[in-house]
Amino acid sequence: PIWLESIVPSDNRNPLMLVMLKPVVFGLPIFLVCLYAGRCEAQASCPSSGCAKSGLSSVALEEKAGLVARLLAAKEASGKTFDDIGNELGLTNAYTANLFYGQAQLKPGTVLKLRKAVPGISEDDLTLMQKAPMRSFDPSILQEPTVYRLYEAITHYGEAIKTLINEQLGDGIMSAIDFYLDVGHTTGKKGEKRVVITMNGKYLPHVEQMTADNTVPGPRD
Repeated sequence: PIWLESIVPSDNRNPLMLVMLKPVVFGLPIFLVCLYAGRCEAQASCPSSGCAKSGLSSVALEEKAGLVARLLAAKEASGKTFDDIGNELGLTNAYTANLFYGQAQLKPGTVLKLRKAVPGISEDDLTLMQKAPMRSFDPSILQEPTVYRLYEAITHYGEAIKTLINEQLGDGIMSAIDFYLDVGHTTGKKGEKRVVITMNGKYLPHVEQMTADNTVPGPRD
């Protein structure tokens, strides 16, 4: 069965179309979310890098896709894994991978290390990597099984994780900015390979908004 709902804002612009498909074969719902100007269009009408979203033009998407393709080709030519490259850079493997996917900024102090680790990256691309990236993602990535299972795990355990953070640290959240992510693996008691994903984020408490601490109060015209 297919359930389709259109959530239309009061100004009748940019409705959010949410489609939930429930394939019998897998027994688990797959969520496809399309947020376009006025309607949910077929993916075939979008460039290979994804559909343009507000703040990220189709030209910017294509430029980013081109950069990512060149960086991944240079990595492939080096014969190194993200673990190998990350060890040479002194960075986590996840941050290193994000550099190659245009989701993180290459800092000046790391340029020389990356040039040595992956000599196939051009000087022009090293310069592009040092610009503040437009971090984004194509919603269709949720259709990829590995990504969807991670999404499912976080949403399934979300309330428990929130409660545990509150119990241990207080009323606050985990930062995804002052944040470290590492992907590893171990061997279970039965000899099976197991994935280990470690998220290490700074605790950010919700502040009590005291008027005396508000350095820029709103005008009272």
